[in-house]
Amino acid sequence: MVVPELRPWRAARPHVARAADAVRPHLARAAGIVRPRLARVAAAAKPQVARLTQAAKPQLARITRPKADRTWQYTAGAATAGLALAVGVVTAAGPWDSTGQRTAERDRAAALERTGGTDHGRPGEGSDTSGTVAGAPRPAPSAASVLTGLGGATTPVKSAPGSAALARVLNPLLAVPALGTSPRAAVVDVATGKRLYGAGADQALTPASTTKIATAVAALSAMGADHRLTTRVALEPGTTKVVLVGGGDPTLTAREKTEGFAGLRPLAASTAAALKQRGITQATLSYDTTLYAGSEVHPIGVNPNLARVTALTADEGRTDGSTSGPAPRVADPAADAAGKFADFLRAQGVKTTPPGPSKATPRAVTLATVSSPPIATLVERMLTNSDNDIAEALARQTAVATGVRADFAGAGRAIHDQLRKLGLPLSGARFKDGSGLDRQDRLTANLLTALLAKAGDPAHPDLRPTLTGLPVAGFTGTLTTRYTKGAAGIVRAKTGTLTGVNTLAGTVVDRTGRLLAFALLTSNTTDPTAAQSALDRTATALAECGCR
Repeated sequence: MVVPELRPWRAARPHVARAADAVRPHLARAAGIVRPRLARVAAAAKPQVARLTQAAKPQLARITRPKADRTWQYTAGAATAGLALAVGVVTAAGPWDSTGQRTAERDRAAALERTGGTDHGRPGEGSDTSGTVAGAPRPAPSAASVLTGLGGATTPVKSAPGSAALARVLNPLLAVPALGTSPRAAVVDVATGKRLYGAGADQALTPASTTKIATAVAALSAMGADHRLTTRVALEPGTTKVVLVGGGDPTLTAREKTEGFAGLRPLAASTAAALKQRGITQATLSYDTTLYAGSEVHPIGVNPNLARVTALTADEGRTDGSTSGPAPRVADPAADAAGKFADFLRAQGVKTTPPGPSKATPRAVTLATVSSPPIATLVERMLTNSDNDIAEALARQTAVATGVRADFAGAGRAIHDQLRKLGLPLSGARFKDGSGLDRQDRLTANLLTALLAKAGDPAHPDLRPTLTGLPVAGFTGTLTTRYTKGAAGIVRAKTGTLTGVNTLAGTVVDRTGRLLAFALLTSNTTDPTAAQSALDRTATALAECGCR
């Protein structure tokens, strides 16, 4: 049985919103800039932010080091992908996202269902041109990007941690019974790619959801960060046959508020307008899912962690209104999406037959299209929320982009081939899916750290979303409720959980400002909570370690 890894974190939003409200008017426009009144604001906000500030306190002193101490790392108050926090009050408002926007601001807007700001969506009904709801407080201005590319000086000021010193710190932490039998681990210096620590680092284990790191790198490498997935509607020439052609967009939505994703409702409106221009108000409707091949059902079978993998789906086939985590799913996502599209067409004055499966011919004329956000955005959402549906879609899209049969086996081969082209260490690696739900997947700690280091390589800027999408300890995604007494805001990591398997892979900034990639894999664990805590203690120790 699969242990659901994803935890809905909507319950945390009101707390985040209150914390953001308390400090928002006084926060700086740009990362690392603190206004003179910040001390007074911090005192006023103290009741809401004490826990988060305390959690980050051990790291705060080193985060505000002079820029010269880390000339190559990410800048402006965020020591690389760890999103290090500048001061306690900024900790309260949350870390910075890939555009420099405080994630707490985004979450506050979501909690209050308001728009505006860099990540708050486009202007909508009842809002002014800035996207702010009339009468509501305006969101804080978006800060400039704080995640600049790796570059600058060729040699960091501080030396990398010593292997012997790391071993003295990590070996006892990895030897605890909670981590099962023979945990595997690796630590790599991202600046040089050199392995600093290894414990069975070349021995492959079941990686669970850390597989998504490999899927992210492969997809970004194959398609590019700016590529978008397009859903289109085609009309067969000389007929009234309309085909909804699935483009494999896992974020396509039938909801009224699209929140920046491609929507079936706008697609229906555009389609209806195009049909009416041709004098068509009644049509035969079908849907095309032939972009993908093979079985739609994951090897684990029907499971609330994943819908059927098809080129056409709306809202991941969820039936409970959720946007992440395990959920009940419709039996046939493609038919469900096409049925909703038919309803939306009808609302626009175009009647259709009940839709059935078909294939659009090469002669079919495109009437309307909608496109997903860039692959970079899909990768970040997949990693932050550990979204299995997006992961399997990106794996299939990698196969499509590289000319491989787009089924489970082909997607696995495509991921493997893309990583091989990047020169990554694939000994022992095996990809049976893109999400990590398949227990036959195998990865090594060595490969996971190499993937993270490659994502930080200045020569591969398209891979950077692999780092920026990692959950932030104590703040986002699958790490929201973890690290309450550890390296909150300093560790960024992808979690992985199956029955008897607990994994963690990501980045930390150590006490001297050095960016390290780490991977921790376990097997035969018996207490998932204890195992998670042990992994978190290990990552925290790595963040707190000078280890010279």
